[in-house]
Amino acid sequence: MKRKSIFAACLCSFLPVAAGFVWAVGPYAIGAAVAATPESGAIETVSGMPPVPDRTNLYSETAAGRLTPATAGALARVYVPNRRSNDVYVIDPATLKVVDKFAVGINPQHVVPSWDLKTLWVTNNAEGRTDGTLTPIDPMTGKPGKDIPVDDPYNMYFTPDGKSAIVVAEARRRLDFRDPQTMALHYSIAVPDCKGVNHADFSIDGRYAIFTCEFQGSLAKVDLVNRRVLGYLKLSRGGMPQDIRISPDGKLFFVADMRADGVFVIDGDKFAEIGFIKTGVGAHGLYPSRDGTKLYVANRGSNKVYAAPGGKGSVSVIDFATRQVVTTWSIPDGGSPDMGNVSADGQTLWLSARFDDVVYVIDTSTGGVKKIRVGREPHGLTVWPQPGRYSLGHTGNLR
Repeated sequence: MKRKSIFAACLCSFLPVAAGFVWAVGPYAIGAAVAATPESGAIETVSGMPPVPDRTNLYSETAAGRLTPATAGALARVYVPNRRSNDVYVIDPATLKVVDKFAVGINPQHVVPSWDLKTLWVTNNAEGRTDGTLTPIDPMTGKPGKDIPVDDPYNMYFTPDGKSAIVVAEARRRLDFRDPQTMALHYSIAVPDCKGVNHADFSIDGRYAIFTCEFQGSLAKVDLVNRRVLGYLKLSRGGMPQDIRISPDGKLFFVADMRADGVFVIDGDKFAEIGFIKTGVGAHGLYPSRDGTKLYVANRGSNKVYAAPGGKGSVSVIDFATRQVVTTWSIPDGGSPDMGNVSADGQTLWLSARFDDVVYVIDTSTGGVKKIRVGREPHGLTVWPQPGRYSLGHTGNLR
């Protein structure tokens, strides 16, 4: 299924007119913009990346209701990939009913919004096999297109300038930079000392990304301009780092660790561990609130990759400013909250229940939980549409 990119239109809408230079690193290089004047206080971003309107809150454009024209006409739906039943369930968030389901490739892991917000990609990594695929979904119709063969697409992100999709080939310890429309391979960056590479987030200026190494208890910092690994950081009490999200001011990265039962705080520029926040058993998914003040932490209820249903699952709410847990919502009768995102209005947190074959709909004002039965082993669901100008990938890391 071909979708017309809105990249050029986005550049016209978002990028200020300025003279600049490019650090040439090949045909798909990310450039560096000229520094803003001291008076403006603007963030100096890589060329092609939309500017940061508020340097104190890089989530300012993902506030409740701030939907862009790119998502106009998209169906309000929640797309749930089920890893063991090899299908995607489609939920109408207004009725909380499953309204569709369709088969996809083998072992669907995440549903990933494209950089231009025009396509949702299902990453079917076919664990232990060589026949991985990406399934495009048209958000205007909610229907899938033709699968594209791609090697080991466990997860997927996009460079901040939108020029490349980053397929996280977990089993290969490799990041494959591909055309964001056709998925043709541009180039790869090996991360040999990052066993279990899977989740990532990007610096406020777009120059580097930090990836988590699930089976090595560490992080990998990747220079996106010069295309190289800058180094690895072993977490002090970790063992199984999962999702990672940047703070609103862009200075810190929060890393959920499923074995440490909490969230590490990392200084991104210095690439140094500076703190730890205890949350709950099996800290896994991380999602900022729509006002950019809080971070929802999905605690999966187990320290194991595979576990029984009815675990000690919960959701912890961290205040970004104080780095303290302000409340914790337990899952009635136990559960396994895993991956998802926040509704466009910010009133509900949608999470898959990895070992319980349901989806949780959590009221972000009360912590009340509703459950919807889905397929076998739901994983990285996405809520659509979401506010924001462009997507950096995963289940909706929008800015």
